[in-house]
Amino acid sequence: MPIALVVTDVDGTLVTGDKRLTERTIGAVAALRARSVAFTVASSRPPIGLRPLVEALGLALPMGAFNGSTVVRPDLSLIDETLIPEAAARAAAARFAAEGIDLWVFAEGAWLVTDPDGPYTDLERRTLQAGPRVVDDLAPHLARAAKLVGVSRDHARLAALEPRLAEEIGDGAAVHRSQVYYLDVTPPHIDKGHFVARIAGDLGIPLGQVAVLGDMANDTAMFARAGLSVAMGNASDAVKRAATQVTATNEAEGFAEAIERFVLGGAS
Repeated sequence: MPIALVVTDVDGTLVTGDKRLTERTIGAVAALRARSVAFTVASSRPPIGLRPLVEALGLALPMGAFNGSTVVRPDLSLIDETLIPEAAARAAAARFAAEGIDLWVFAEGAWLVTDPDGPYTDLERRTLQAGPRVVDDLAPHLARAAKLVGVSRDHARLAALEPRLAEEIGDGAAVHRSQVYYLDVTPPHIDKGHFVARIAGDLGIPLGQVAVLGDMANDTAMFARAGLSVAMGNASDAVKRAATQVTATNEAEGFAEAIERFVLGGAS
C-alpha cells in the first residue's frame, strides 16, 4: 500500500548534529507534499522548539511535542496537553539532585533552569532558538511540568540511570533518553506511538500506510504502530532491530535518503 503519511522524529533524524535542515531534506519534504503525502513531526522538543521547522518545511498538520504528550497546531496554539503527575515529577527531580545531574523543567510554556551556563544550555538555545528562564528554585514549578530533563556530559552515567529511574517512578511517568546527553521524564502512558495513531486516525489514514523515522529508543513506540519504520544509521543496534528499514546517518542525508528510497520510491 502506498505511504500516505510520514511522521518523523527531529533531533538525530530530521536535522543534523548542529540542528540544521539540509537542502536535500527540505527538498524531500517538498516532494512528499507534491505527491500529496501528509507530513508532520513528533519530537521530545517543547513546542517552541518546533517553530523553526514550520516555516522552513511548510508544516500544516498538528505536531507532537514532549514525545507526543503535548499536541500543537503549526502556529503553536495548544490542542491538548498532558502534565507529569506531581509526585512523579518530584521523585525524578530528587533523583537527579541526588545523582548530581543538572535539571531542566519545561512548564507553562517556559524552559526553566537554575544555571544558565550549565551543560548543553548553549546547544539547547540554538535548538530552540530561544533562551531559558532562570529561577532560584525549580520545585514550585514541578506541579505544572510537561517535561523534566536530566542533563549531563557523562553519557554513560545517564544511560545507567535511565532504567533505575524508570523503575523508581514506575507508572508515574515515562523515562527515556532523547539524546545521549538528555534523560527525559514525560507524562505516563503517552508516547510518540500514540501521537502517530492519533494523527493517522484524524486524517483517516490506515496505520499500514504510515511511515515513521527515528534514531532513539523513544522512537520505537512509533515503529510499533506504523506500516513502515526507518531507523537512522546513527541509531543503536537495538533501535535498528526494531525498524523495518535502516537508512544513512543524520549527518549523511539519512532522512532524505529514506524518503527517496522507501516512500517516494514505493518500497515498504
